[in-house]
Amino acid sequence: MNANESRGAWGSRIGFILAAAGSAVGLGNIWGFPMQVGRGGGAAFVLVYLFCVFVICFPIMIAELALGRSSSRSPIEAFAVTKPGTRWWLVGVLGVCAGVGILSFYAVIAGWTIAYIWFTATGAVAGNTEQIGAFFSAFVASGGRNVMMTILVLVTTACILLGGVRKGIERASKVMMPALLFLLIALALRALTLPGATQGLAYYMRPDFSLLANPQVFNAALGQAFFSLSLGMGCMITYGSYLSRKTSIVVSAAWVAGLDTAVALLAGLIIFPAGFSIAGFDPTAGGPGLIFTVLPRLFDTMPGGHLFGAAFFVLLTIAALTSTISLLEVPTAALVDRGWERKKAVLALTALVTVLAIPSVLSQGAVASLSSLPVVNMPFLDLMATVWNNWALPIGGLLIAIFVGWVWGADNAIAELTAEGQTLPGAPLWAFLIKYVCPLAILFIIVMTARGMFAA
Repeated sequence: MNANESRGAWGSRIGFILAAAGSAVGLGNIWGFPMQVGRGGGAAFVLVYLFCVFVICFPIMIAELALGRSSSRSPIEAFAVTKPGTRWWLVGVLGVCAGVGILSFYAVIAGWTIAYIWFTATGAVAGNTEQIGAFFSAFVASGGRNVMMTILVLVTTACILLGGVRKGIERASKVMMPALLFLLIALALRALTLPGATQGLAYYMRPDFSLLANPQVFNAALGQAFFSLSLGMGCMITYGSYLSRKTSIVVSAAWVAGLDTAVALLAGLIIFPAGFSIAGFDPTAGGPGLIFTVLPRLFDTMPGGHLFGAAFFVLLTIAALTSTISLLEVPTAALVDRGWERKKAVLALTALVTVLAIPSVLSQGAVASLSSLPVVNMPFLDLMATVWNNWALPIGGLLIAIFVGWVWGADNAIAELTAEGQTLPGAPLWAFLIKYVCPLAILFIIVMTARGMFAA
């Protein structure tokens, strides 16, 4: 019995594509992408984003999947067996820690989206923008209730992972991803009928080409693309380890990148037409301010808004869960590769993440000392997002690109990608991108992040 058979394997290529796309699709697609579009000047940002996805991020996704399939191991073991006797396995450790760290605060926000399904459906979120903002602030400061919502997210995720790769992750993804796409399309069509939709579409789809020369736009677009595709944290290495050698990595990765990008673009078709129907809408708003205060104001005033709003938060919840599944699977696979039974690994990790999540829950107003940490002067949840999203992921991605391009070797990666008669069109171009362009681009993100931090 080979490693894939003992650890689990995808039942079909479409199952893998939907699961990997689900890993990539998350809350960042729904609120992060529209926020960056707004700050980047609209359609110009979209063009740069598309360039970054397919020229820089797509080659790294291929590299991660190739490394995972070649080793049939999770991130730590993938580096260890590919280059034994070296310390490259520490890159895998970084990825596993990132999965745990990100899940610890991501589950908190996912819990908010579940609560808001009920709030919007029942009309509990009502009034002017200030009143709706006050409602959100009071809600997130309710520590006990939000601990329970976070636990609900983590328990739901754990139940899916207990089913294993095929009967758990793949089966859930085959249900949730089509549902997510259906809701996206339905909500986008509804948003296009709102007053002000034409103005929103113009902002979203008519580029100001002068902005293409702005390095800040490139930095934001590359960062958004990189984080959106779940790169740098070992998720694609883990999912690649369950792949059959008869499955084309290149074709499958293209589908994953395409679906993730389509979700982000569809989210823009909801946010901007809907947003511009509100007087005084700020297209640069993002994050919780956009999702939990601005849009609920729209839902409260539009015909059928309660139903529209509930459907929107169902969409957000599905997007969040497809990501929490992969975030928990990365450390789970690492323990399974160390000899743990899957059930024991899932339960132990769920308990650990729950404990780590509590400070993030309480940092939103329930506990003053966690709401503004000394030195960094930010809530604990924001600190966790900064450490793992802004630093761990790009550093992990940089090291993965260097490892595949130079240490394992682009030629060995190409041999894996073309196994079983598969093809890699433009193999020399891919090798050039993974060895030179991708590392330099990620290093640019890291430098710009450091520059922004010290400037602040």
